[in-house]
Amino acid sequence: MKEVVAIIRRALVPETKKALERVGVTGMTLHAVLGRGKQGGVMSEIDPELEAMEGPGKLTMTPARYALEHQIHRPLQFVPKRLIEIVVEDEKVEDTLKAILEVNQTGNAGDGRVFVLPLEETYTVRTGEKNLLS
Repeated sequence: MKEVVAIIRRALVPETKKALERVGVTGMTLHAVLGRGKQGGVMSEIDPELEAMEGPGKLTMTPARYALEHQIHRPLQFVPKRLIEIVVEDEKVEDTLKAILEVNQTGNAGDGRVFVLPLEETYTVRTGEKNLLS
């Protein structure tokens, strides 16, 4: 078995989830994360969820937010993303990768990253039973 870890844009989570379900992947863990890649943070990474906020919930002015609103070209310190963790059988890894890449590959900086890791063993928390993966 393998663990597939994908860091993707927040707005593409629902579509990614549907694509994974189409290839038979239903179990996953989702985390809200902040990070930056090779581009070091880019001003073109505008998040629709952040832009839609109005009224009392409006974001406080951060240096990156100020730069965005005042046409100052300054990199974001960290970009909000989503991290998805998925455990799949070896034979499902390729389909899983294909589903993630098809949805998230826009060709722009900040599309994300996918890691494939080997799993040695797992345990069922309820029973403490060791689940052999070979």
